[in-house]
Amino acid sequence: MKQSRRIKNGYILIVTLFMMSLLGPPDVFSAETEKFKIATVDIGKVFDEYEKTKEFDQRFQNEGKIKQEERDAIVYEIRRLRDEMALLAEDAKKTKQSAIDEKMKELDKFDEGVNLAMKEKRNKAVQDVFQDIEGTLQQYGERKGYDFILNERAVLYRRKDCDVTPDILREVNSRYQKTPKKEAGATSL
Repeated sequence: MKQSRRIKNGYILIVTLFMMSLLGPPDVFSAETEKFKIATVDIGKVFDEYEKTKEFDQRFQNEGKIKQEERDAIVYEIRRLRDEMALLAEDAKKTKQSAIDEKMKELDKFDEGVNLAMKEKRNKAVQDVFQDIEGTLQQYGERKGYDFILNERAVLYRRKDCDVTPDILREVNSRYQKTPKKEAGATSL
């Protein structure tokens, strides 16, 4: 039985080698594929180094600091009420506890509102940045005659000279610098 399996595997190998010799070596880059002009771009790097992304991040940090100060004021008020409650007689503690409960609800509502608003603003900012990058990629590809520009993270291998990330980054930042800016102190998007 082992001998017949060995003979069968040997036969398959011989037939495969014979067929390959008749067909010739596989032409991975045939004349059909030579027509395509392909480049890659590191979208993550373009996103991170885009001036608009950096500006949005700075705005979010500034707005986050302001919201944290507002939150800290509410927390301080809750602590103050708790400290006062500790000094009160039992019958007056119920009234103070109601005030603390109201402040706790206010804090929860504040946190929920801020989180939702910041999430919506961040999603809009990310969408805005990606629209800029996508538009730049499309115009760059058309202008340079590319058939495909692929995200580098989805490519298993590429020649280093196929990477157009520096060109795209330079272009997207140049376009952004030419656009009129909103007031420097504006924190909303």
